[in-house]
Amino acid sequence: MVKQIRRYALFQATPDSEFVKEMYGGYFNVFVSAFGDEGEQWDLFRVIEGEFPRDDDLEKYEGFVISGSLHDAFTEEDWIIELCSVCQKLDVMKKKILGICFGHQIICRVRGGKVGRARRGPDIGLGNITIVQDLIKPGGYFDQTKSLSIIQCHRDEVLEPPESAIVIGFSDKCDVEIFSVEDHLLCFQGHPEYNKEILLDIIDRVHKIKFIEEEIVEKAKDSIEKIEPDTQRLHMLCKNFLKGR
Repeated sequence: MVKQIRRYALFQATPDSEFVKEMYGGYFNVFVSAFGDEGEQWDLFRVIEGEFPRDDDLEKYEGFVISGSLHDAFTEEDWIIELCSVCQKLDVMKKKILGICFGHQIICRVRGGKVGRARRGPDIGLGNITIVQDLIKPGGYFDQTKSLSIIQCHRDEVLEPPESAIVIGFSDKCDVEIFSVEDHLLCFQGHPEYNKEILLDIIDRVHKIKFIEEEIVEKAKDSIEKIEPDTQRLHMLCKNFLKGR
């Protein structure tokens, strides 16, 4: 009997930066390196360019990852509307979806929550998330985890989580850092897949286009020097979720 290959898909909602292309060959490789395992097949759909899987191909995938983006998840751009439509179908199918930053906000929108500009302003740098212990299932993905250090890079946030959501993590800057819905949706406002080098490149790029102010840049770079992200722990959490382990 031939062993069936487990398939996953990345919905990439941002173009590849020159730095990421030169260092990693593109964001797709960053995600697969973080969340993939040997023997799996990962497919790339550049949703920002209108690339989506066909409806009759959705069943072939075990899980999906939605990346971050410079675009706002609450707008009515054609590709964002299409992404929401696809995610609604996947939700009905109970397919695993890992939403990251923009992806986190898209899932909130799809599930009836509210997304908008971050109440406490942009958050860029390294930050700590407090895990809500009362909501952690024994033996679950977050068991024995009290806090997580994660890379942040956003100016929007979940303002009101969906009614069906369980808010797992929060921080001083954001009330909804991590949320889940049932067993098939898990969303992070931060970036489990990023490393410090990628973050520094993003800081420089968004500063050049005046996306963030000088003061925020200095605070972000200071946090990078003082804090290490819980990279391995975050990767394992996301992988265990996607693979149902």
